[in-house]
Amino acid sequence: MPYCVVSNGDPSAAAAGGGGEDDVRIFYQRYGHGGTKVLLIIGFAGTHESWGPQVKGLTGAVEPVDEESPAGDDGAAVDGVEVCCFDNRGVGRSSVPTHKSHYTTVIMAKDALALMDHLGWRKAHVFGHSMGSMIASKLAAIAPERVASLALLNTTGGGYQCIPKIDWQTISLACRFLRARTPEQRAGVDLDVHYTREYLDETVGSNTRRHMLYQEYVKGLSSCGMQSRHGFEGQLNACWTHKLTHKELDRIRSAGFLILVIHGRDDVVAQLYHARRLAERLQPAAKLIELHGGHLVSHERPAEVNLSLMEMIKASKSSTDQEEWSNVPKKYDDQLLAGSDSRLAKRECNIIVMYNLLAKLQLILLFFFGAFYIILEHTRRVLRVLKPVRVSATSL
Repeated sequence: MPYCVVSNGDPSAAAAGGGGEDDVRIFYQRYGHGGTKVLLIIGFAGTHESWGPQVKGLTGAVEPVDEESPAGDDGAAVDGVEVCCFDNRGVGRSSVPTHKSHYTTVIMAKDALALMDHLGWRKAHVFGHSMGSMIASKLAAIAPERVASLALLNTTGGGYQCIPKIDWQTISLACRFLRARTPEQRAGVDLDVHYTREYLDETVGSNTRRHMLYQEYVKGLSSCGMQSRHGFEGQLNACWTHKLTHKELDRIRSAGFLILVIHGRDDVVAQLYHARRLAERLQPAAKLIELHGGHLVSHERPAEVNLSLMEMIKASKSSTDQEEWSNVPKKYDDQLLAGSDSRLAKRECNIIVMYNLLAKLQLILLFFFGAFYIILEHTRRVLRVLKPVRVSATSL
């Protein structure tokens, strides 16, 4: 099995196998051959297999590379594309640290950098989806010299931005997700989270796409197993604590590489507004592409997504100017020059403070409601026990 061993204390790749007790083993797969290297970082609770449409679209391969073959930058097929995708810590075949503090987007970005070192890759096109896009952003901020280009699919800025639009649909999905205990239950929820209803209701052959995908999801969840509690809580912590500072944003947009932000207009998890705002903040390097699709727009619209990714790879090779590449209005740059960035930061801090207060208020209300419900049920039981028994006159 191909693994990269990463130390929790000092994330650096080691030889596969072995390592200390605190070491984390990152499972990965490589596809294709060539001088163009692409690192794919998957999102929350996902495994490397979720990149299937992009692996096939970028490399033409469906089977992983034999690990006996060379993995460095000196591949024979210079014009080809080599892709590496992996399971983040906390999911799939990778290790599952038990401490929530071992899950942050910084730590997970260092996992990805350690994997690049392990493979002998000096530089790569880094593409991330959802939480994976947060990790990819941190990687770009930590080591911009290692990034050839950056693609952020269905992304948000982390923290309160991870909160979906609150309506009955998302509340229902959240309740179903929390109650899911079997692969069958989880598969049903995941389909409604990942795709649009229109896509799921399409007929493919004699069945609907929902039926076909349901069978695939159940099979995948049954073979790999449901994500553990430690992995779930850890990755959730990574999303909630993620934030790109103004200094990190400056470092990314001034690094010189091209940036692509792709988002599904009907995403119920990551709101489109936040993706648009992030693209504006990454000017002048970012291009924004909005497609009809849900959270897994990379599966709903694989042809358009793969074409956009390949266009960015080609544009990077031809040293396309950032101004020529970008299609996002420059209004955010003007705001920065006017000094309103600090006001936006303060406003964002105020929103976070308000949200935290509301979250605490919600917990308090839930506590009192729960306590009231428990007292009410206990009172009912006591009254049933103390209820006087009627005795008829004939029994005396």
